[in-house]
Amino acid sequence: MRNRDFFLIDALLLTGLPFLVLLLHAESLTLSPALLGTALAYTSISLALRVTIAYFAGLYRCLWQHASVAELERVLAAGVIAGVGSVTVGTIGMKVLGLAPMPLGALMLDSIGALGVFCISRMGVRLAAARHRHLNSGRRALVVGAGTGGQMILRETQLHPKLRVQVVGFVDDDRSKQNQLLGNVPVVGTLDDLPTLIRQLSVAELIIAMPSARGTLVRKVLKAATDAGIQARTMPGLHDLLSGRVRVSALRSIEIQDLLRREPIVTDLNAVRALATGKTVMVTGAGGSIGSELCRQIAALEPSTLVLVDHSENQVFEIEGELRRAFPELKIAAVIADIRNAARVNSVMAALKPYAIFHAAAHKHVPLMECNIVEAITNNVMGTQNVVNAALDADVQHFVNISTDKAVRPTSIMGTTKRIAERIVLNAAVNHDKNFVSVRFGNVLGSRGSVIPTFMRQIMDGGPVTVTHPEMRRYFMTIPEAVQLVLQAGALGSGGELFVLDMGEPVKIVDLARDLLRLSGLEEGVDMDIAFTGVRPGEKLYEEVLFGEEDIRATNHPKVLRTIDSPEDEQFMDGVATLIRNAVMSASDDATLRDGLRHLVPEFAREDARTDPRNKPAAVATRPKTDRPSLSK
Repeated sequence: MRNRDFFLIDALLLTGLPFLVLLLHAESLTLSPALLGTALAYTSISLALRVTIAYFAGLYRCLWQHASVAELERVLAAGVIAGVGSVTVGTIGMKVLGLAPMPLGALMLDSIGALGVFCISRMGVRLAAARHRHLNSGRRALVVGAGTGGQMILRETQLHPKLRVQVVGFVDDDRSKQNQLLGNVPVVGTLDDLPTLIRQLSVAELIIAMPSARGTLVRKVLKAATDAGIQARTMPGLHDLLSGRVRVSALRSIEIQDLLRREPIVTDLNAVRALATGKTVMVTGAGGSIGSELCRQIAALEPSTLVLVDHSENQVFEIEGELRRAFPELKIAAVIADIRNAARVNSVMAALKPYAIFHAAAHKHVPLMECNIVEAITNNVMGTQNVVNAALDADVQHFVNISTDKAVRPTSIMGTTKRIAERIVLNAAVNHDKNFVSVRFGNVLGSRGSVIPTFMRQIMDGGPVTVTHPEMRRYFMTIPEAVQLVLQAGALGSGGELFVLDMGEPVKIVDLARDLLRLSGLEEGVDMDIAFTGVRPGEKLYEEVLFGEEDIRATNHPKVLRTIDSPEDEQFMDGVATLIRNAVMSASDDATLRDGLRHLVPEFAREDARTDPRNKPAAVATRPKTDRPSLSK
């Protein structure tokens, strides 16, 4: 129905309303000549007044089939203002015209009736449209969460019939909400009732309306959906909703990061602005998974210049192009350089003079580095030494080295070289009084070469999905979480610290594989198998993030902890120089280089200590000195 139709309806009904009211008030089928004259004059004036008020109140400009509380407020406001005006016209106005005033009771009935005229036709169209959408809805959906998120989902599905979703009920573990109505849709049970409710209500889809739902809840919903053979989706996260990047209606499939057994960690990056805004910031390894995300988040902090350093020209080309499209005003310096080339690193640093450096360039794949020891040493140790030395010469104020949980009691070449890199940064911080720190975190979901992309490729190839050992466990974090930790470390550090993130409990790799099979609509043992291939060289079943003897301290961030080690002596740094020299000149075989690594890192474990399931570390139970929870509870 068009708004001109509403105008005609209003004009017709408001014309007859005063006469009807007067007849009812007089309790007669006729009006006296005096009252009839009053009625004609009052109707003419009040009709013009009411229609004018309705026009300026916007009652002829709304899409009434989508009306909501805001439109109802317009109707009520127009009705009240028109009522006041009509009473004034019916009393004072009639006296001015020399006519008998309208009876006060009739005026009150007339004002209420006029409000009803405004409401009934418009709300009738709204209800008819809602009824039409309800009758023509598509998939019957059960919404998990009868709160604000659930209300938003219900409203979106009602306002957008193209979504083809009909909400038939809510489930919520809050007992006080049971059997209550939300938007005229009932709360029909709890999460434990999902299997029964799916059958009883013929549900074709589950929608999680809790943007910050815990992984355990998501797993329960996903399992219920998988068992019933229906779809499960979730609403966008709060960050995406508040930023305006997506709408509530942009429901998405559940992703692997939704299944983390802890709350996603979000940090306030305002404290990081001092490191980046208006400053020259350098990122080494800028083309990698972590490095490229660092570049994106740093670019949003408006540095004066963002320096991208990587030895891969293709990766630098890709991230530079992305940043130029997203941040056209940002000054970018794209540098193709190998951090093992000290002269090249020194010249770049001297020319660009960065205020802060985020060092993400490193070899990270454990099995590959076991048989490429020279590359691991020259890149992870010598490369870090080159970047640190150049940063000292260029008077860089902040340096953040990205490390790994594999540097704790390392059983691999990669972990050992990263442990040495941590010590190099620590020594530079202490000996030169610089704000140089390291950040240690676990496996990053979705990074290049990580377990999730590998599993997805295996599923696409038809399986099987391969897992090294049924007891293999790892700490996991998302790429944004990892990058936020790196940025926070730069802001929180004062020099020499090593920062770690409270990542909750470690997760079994085989559980991730099973989750991914379910997300792909597959059943283990029926559609695809999981094959155990054995622990690879350098791997251990359980990772740690801290040594038992480390002095763990809290920070201003509840999920970030720090520790401060004692610096190494000159003998250690001499040993590093000897190790680098032997690796560069290929003067030693792999066994000799391994001995050199073990000399520098005595905790570098023996072969038989790497894969023994009994070697679950006790050090993770260490508690920070401020009585905050430890990294593993």
